[in-house]
Amino acid sequence: MVTLKEIAGVVGVSTATVSRVLNFDATLSITARKRQAIIEAAEALNYSTPRARNRANQQGLSKVALVHFLRPEQELIDPYYVGLRLGIESRCQALKIETVKVYHTDSMPDANLLQSASGVIAIGFHGDEEIAWLRRHARHLVFADFYPPSDEYDSVASDLAFAMRKLLGALQQLGYKRIGFVGWMEEGAADPYAEVRCRTYIEWSTANGRFDPAICLTDRAVERNTEQTGYRLAMRLLEQPDRPDAIVTCNDNIAVGAYRAIHELGLSIPDDVAVASFNDISVAQFLSPPLSTIHLPAEEIGEAAVELLLERAAGRDLAKRINLASRLIWRGSTRRPEDAESPR
Repeated sequence: MVTLKEIAGVVGVSTATVSRVLNFDATLSITARKRQAIIEAAEALNYSTPRARNRANQQGLSKVALVHFLRPEQELIDPYYVGLRLGIESRCQALKIETVKVYHTDSMPDANLLQSASGVIAIGFHGDEEIAWLRRHARHLVFADFYPPSDEYDSVASDLAFAMRKLLGALQQLGYKRIGFVGWMEEGAADPYAEVRCRTYIEWSTANGRFDPAICLTDRAVERNTEQTGYRLAMRLLEQPDRPDAIVTCNDNIAVGAYRAIHELGLSIPDDVAVASFNDISVAQFLSPPLSTIHLPAEEIGEAAVELLLERAAGRDLAKRINLASRLIWRGSTRRPEDAESPR
């Protein structure tokens, strides 16, 4: 069992300070950086407070099934969803809750996997049929990174429509006038523009008198190979006579493909064309130039999903829908406002 003294030694604070931070003492005066260091050290050492461990045990939450909308190989190429899953698993590990992963297949998973769990966290998009099936077989159910089309379920995510409007408005203020979009079609969707970021881009561009369907491109991502999708669609955008002066992509993986297309065409980022994206995965800050992107709190979404499950197990009946804020991270792939947040 890891002790408070060991955590205090790692961070360089007193055991009393560690205890107060890990027990969420709001009266403690401590810097945000030091508080974060204590929490990270505790997580790295697999420590949980007795209060937290007792909370999970008392509420009967001993095993959680993670039902993923991706296949294992698809998740591995999408660091955002890896981070989300790790957020769930690290929180469960700290609370001594067992986790079992159930990845997407061509058929519904074994219902026994869900029925044997104390609760289920469904990660990512699930259709109506899947939602109904999950509801039938899950004792307690929470959705992470997806808002079901009903307010009867617990869910936690970031508001992608709000984030897109925030990004487009910021790019407009930076002087970009012809902003293109590159994204993917939702699996099984007949409408090529149904994905929320694409739909919001069209609504915003139309409202601002800027929508041109020639620079709004989507396609189905083969095995979610979004990098290749980004390359192919960015090429189509940039080979047009009136190319955009900025490209917004659905996620950072697509942006990587767009970078490749831009470089192959001998264009400069951001002088010839700017690029901005979503997710803020680790590779974003190491691209050349580093990528401006919307930071979506993947790990925090996972942690919050576990907390919602704990509350459900404790008897809460009223459903909660939690929206975690996104942040604009300005880097070298766009112009930067003078008061922009510094890159990490």
